[in-house]
Amino acid sequence: MSGSDTWTTIESDPGVFTELIEEMGVQGVQVEELYALDNDLLSSLRPVYGLIFLFKWRQETDNRPTLDPIDSIGHIFFANQVIQNACATQAILAILLNSGLQLGSTLTELKDFTNAFPPDLKGMAIGNSEQIRRVHNSFSPPQPIVPDEAKLAEKDDEVYHFISYLPIAGCLYELDGLKPGPIKLCDLDPKDEWLEKVAPHIQQRIERYAQSEIRFNLMAVIQNRKQVYSQQLAELQHQQSSQTGESQPMDTDTMVMQAEDASSAISRLMDLIQQEDEKFNQEGSTAAFDRACEDYQALFIKSAISIVVPACRTVTLYCSRIGSAEHTCC
Repeated sequence: MSGSDTWTTIESDPGVFTELIEEMGVQGVQVEELYALDNDLLSSLRPVYGLIFLFKWRQETDNRPTLDPIDSIGHIFFANQVIQNACATQAILAILLNSGLQLGSTLTELKDFTNAFPPDLKGMAIGNSEQIRRVHNSFSPPQPIVPDEAKLAEKDDEVYHFISYLPIAGCLYELDGLKPGPIKLCDLDPKDEWLEKVAPHIQQRIERYAQSEIRFNLMAVIQNRKQVYSQQLAELQHQQSSQTGESQPMDTDTMVMQAEDASSAISRLMDLIQQEDEKFNQEGSTAAFDRACEDYQALFIKSAISIVVPACRTVTLYCSRIGSAEHTCC
């Protein structure tokens, strides 16, 4: 593969993934990091379109049956990973292209064009998409020491991999581009909450590796929280305005109580909106600063200046975020 066709590693970071999704043309979606599959936390994030799980990959036997790729064509978008380092973007695409979200032109064209393709050809179509590859690589730090050819993982390298969990057509699936097809975890009744059903499967995977590995990362692809809070705020303000104009008899204590409750809810929502603005401004500034530092570091390396330039930030959070710039990705 030539240097111009190379897919590089990107950091496992919710801010990076959110911006990547936006750059691919999908609006109104964000990625949120999860530290536990807590029911109260997940309830506050609904709707959750899917979960992305990052773990240290290792060769092992998996006897779970996969769907026949032919059977999944047309109702599940499943692509084999045929390009190294593309697993992060493929895990994101697996959720976006199976969620019923409004897709931009790039992903709509990809989904329509590959609708009848088997998984291996879907994977090749992703790898050959100049637009998707360009967006993916725009979030990768430069790797000036690596030659034009993509560096393959060696025996002793730490290799990390992304997979997706999500509900599709009344079933819960694990979508892993390194498998031959989707893995059906269970059927879902209309009354089932899929996030409660998926928790044991993720926990079981973590426990399999617990003796030798404690670094995992779990993220949720959700509706943009600022949009959710803004919509709730508009509805509450509309209700408050409607109640003010009503002429129904009401005692003074009840009127005061309702006004206080409404004001408290409005204040809370405005605080949440401000928190979202501050969070994404901070994440955006941090990501831009890191990329600038990495560019600066790369400039010194490329110029063969014989000094050691330390990286501006090292990302290795245990049971949390893993900086893919430090590790090889499947």
